Amino acid sequence: MKTVGISDFKSHALAMIDRVASTKDGLVITKRGKPLVQVIPFQSAPSDATPGRLAHTLVFEKDIVSPLGPELWEACR
Repeated sequence: MKTVGISDFKSHALAMIDRVASTKDGLVITKRGKPLVQVIPFQSAPSDATPGRLAHTLVFEKDIVSPLGPELWEACR
């Protein structure tokens, strides 16, 4: 990962951002020799709507009325 001073980044920001995007290699911007910001290439996150992603977390019950009994089931309505 390349390190660049903030004043150099300020004057060449667009070219440096293009380089990060094309090479997929990050860039550390420093101020007075201390790391300040890290510029990394964008990575799209996987979609949260992936079918079956949470299937292992579901619990299926065959009969939810019998454990309570018909009387308690009606009272819980």
